[in-house]
Amino acid sequence: MRDLPLPLALTARLSPVAVLATAGWVLTSGPAATSAAEQQPSEASAGQPASVPSASAAAKTYASPPAPCGSINVATVKSLVPGAKTAGKEIPSTDTKRRRTCSWNALDGYDYRWLDVSFEITDSNQAAQKEYKKRITEKSGGGSVPGVGTSGYSVVNLTTEDKQQTREGMVLIQDANVLVIVTYNGSNFETKKAPDTDEINKGAIKAAKDAVAKLESGPKNG
Repeated sequence: MRDLPLPLALTARLSPVAVLATAGWVLTSGPAATSAAEQQPSEASAGQPASVPSASAAAKTYASPPAPCGSINVATVKSLVPGAKTAGKEIPSTDTKRRRTCSWNALDGYDYRWLDVSFEITDSNQAAQKEYKKRITEKSGGGSVPGVGTSGYSVVNLTTEDKQQTREGMVLIQDANVLVIVTYNGSNFETKKAPDTDEINKGAIKAAKDAVAKLESGPKNG
């Protein structure tokens, strides 16, 4: 690759992308469920059996996320982000038992690519399913990704700023009580054009498959 000064468009692109990549680091959790043990039966119902949550309602398959920078195969990183350091860079998290994220990005000639993967641990399989449905509703216009995790969804969007196109794909996978989020985007700072939808969508799905395989190969509860 030639040694070239960083295009102004790249500098402009890096700032918002970095903000987007770090905006979701703080993981908010819903109100804690009241334990059945804390709910004492009244005298009127003392003769009746206490209501106990079903085992499935408390199911939690994974206790913690895997190391994110080791979740994407080296060959996949080289293919999707030419010129990037394959080790990636883990983004600091306020709670590494709840969320971990790794990013790769590089400029190869005038072609720029950015890939990141996040693992979010929720309190139960049901909580993950609820959050998954909420997020795919917010990111409408995509389609399902079959055969990966419990449920999968992908969406690709094109943005144009100062005549510079950027195409970004997002894949969201629910696997038991974990949400796996992959973001992959690209731009060309010479032509001002973005990669086509198929390239970005297939790349994001490929990375998501790697990430889910890594998650599923790790330790599970029970």
